[in-house]
Amino acid sequence: MDVMIQRDHQWGEQFSEALSQPGSLSTWKHYNMGVQVMKEMVISDFKGLVTPKHLPHVTFHDYQMETAKKVMEEMHGKAILADEVGLGKTIEAGLILKEYMIRGLVSKVLILSPASLVTQWCQELNEKFFIPAVEQRKKPQWESVDVMVTSIDTAKKEPHAETIKTIDYDMIIIDEAHKLKNKRTKNYQFARQLNNKFCLLLTATPIQNKLSEIYYLISLLKPGYLGSEETFSSLYKSGNKNDELQQLIQKVMVRNRRETTNMKWTKRIVKTIPIEFSEAERKVYDSITNLKTPLKEESNPLQGGLLTLTMQRELCSSREAAFMTLKQTLEKMDSPSPTIVEEMQSIMVALHELPAHPKAVKVVDLINSWEEDEKVVIFTEYRATQLYLQWYLSQNGITSVPFRGGFKRGKKDWMKQLFKNHARVLIATEAGGEGINLQFCHRIINYDLPWNPMRIEQRIGRLHRLGQESDVYIYHLAIQNTIENHILQLLYKKIGLFEGVIGELDHILEKFNQQSVQEYLSSTFSSSETEGEIRIKMEHLASLMLEKNEGENRHATS
Repeated sequence: MDVMIQRDHQWGEQFSEALSQPGSLSTWKHYNMGVQVMKEMVISDFKGLVTPKHLPHVTFHDYQMETAKKVMEEMHGKAILADEVGLGKTIEAGLILKEYMIRGLVSKVLILSPASLVTQWCQELNEKFFIPAVEQRKKPQWESVDVMVTSIDTAKKEPHAETIKTIDYDMIIIDEAHKLKNKRTKNYQFARQLNNKFCLLLTATPIQNKLSEIYYLISLLKPGYLGSEETFSSLYKSGNKNDELQQLIQKVMVRNRRETTNMKWTKRIVKTIPIEFSEAERKVYDSITNLKTPLKEESNPLQGGLLTLTMQRELCSSREAAFMTLKQTLEKMDSPSPTIVEEMQSIMVALHELPAHPKAVKVVDLINSWEEDEKVVIFTEYRATQLYLQWYLSQNGITSVPFRGGFKRGKKDWMKQLFKNHARVLIATEAGGEGINLQFCHRIINYDLPWNPMRIEQRIGRLHRLGQESDVYIYHLAIQNTIENHILQLLYKKIGLFEGVIGELDHILEKFNQQSVQEYLSSTFSSSETEGEIRIKMEHLASLMLEKNEGENRHATS
């Protein structure tokens, strides 16, 4: 279609005539128009929000509006936005940012997010909020760009970091802020040195393992708010002053939950699918288990136990993952005994002779049982398994694309688009559990089970979030009579992590603060000598977590 464009000569003539007669520019009509514009721009009260009337094309939910008001009126622009996965923390952050910009309090902004979310942040801010966010490129102009979006991995590197630290930002927004939980990391040290008036930290999992994690996050917002590290540890880690601590946290953190939003959510339908090893696979699994003692003798006991544990988990995922660890371990060992070399090489030969992994076979069966246009996200813990699955699916005529942390930002965006428009399967490592929105898909397969329960919620939240119109089907594959079946039966099922939204899990983990869940599991499997000992320790952990949760619920209702 041809579009005719004509130059408006009449406008230029009228403008030139107005310039020659200045009086015509200050008529009573023009004066009243100017007064009206100024009235619209004046905000007489700091309470309430003015942004929604400027953005009629965006529908804000009540809880999002309340969050923005609370952050501005009570928290003075320094807050942790900790809504459950899928409730729209990005929208809340954009609403708060827009409100401060309209009021003239913010103009210079830095947004730090995982690399895979940089483009998504820019799109949402530009399209929904009309905020001119700019994506960081190879030669970023940190000083001249008002609203810059970049990854923290890029920002912390030189020469970028040196420049960024000299800039006085009005607002800094950090997405997936739970990655700053460790004060010893470069990410945390970098974030501490940033200059800002207002700061928003976004995370669905403010506490993943230890109570100290929330201390470090809050210290980024308000240094000294929870006292010194030593004081915090002595006062709150015993659990005797949890009510006092909760009150302090609530003054800097907003956490909305699905059940309190008064919104209608689609269902989560969970199916656990038991998988059996063949006789040959079981023999290899037992051989790996029997490596624990000789490996302990070759190295220190803990390392030997953890190494065996790792290979057990890997064999439950793919022979390729276990093979790679065996090979790398053998290459790194200093003067290993002939016996351990022979045993490890024997296992490697046995792995090579195994047929297709039973989990991969079940995945193909599942996909073929669904409608041809139905998409599915598969989560695995291991890159070797990701590569194997992509090959195996291809051999069975199923298109797939990989998604992992090592991809550059552009490739991640490309993989997501390929999945949405062409491929049937997205095979993701844990990087796929962060930030990306996949509401167009409603099936997810947990091919491997992570030890950290909060990561399951992050995975599911990629699909079960605002905008999801279908019930979400969640399939968990578990090899019977193996380490992952212990985790499934004695931890996940017992505390009901799959039965709905995690909800109070973060409070359970808060109370279990002497040792992180992951540390407890690692210690349990690496140090236990028998299956019975493992079972007893797992029962103890599950019972302890249930007791903490029930105690919390009784206290809340009393």
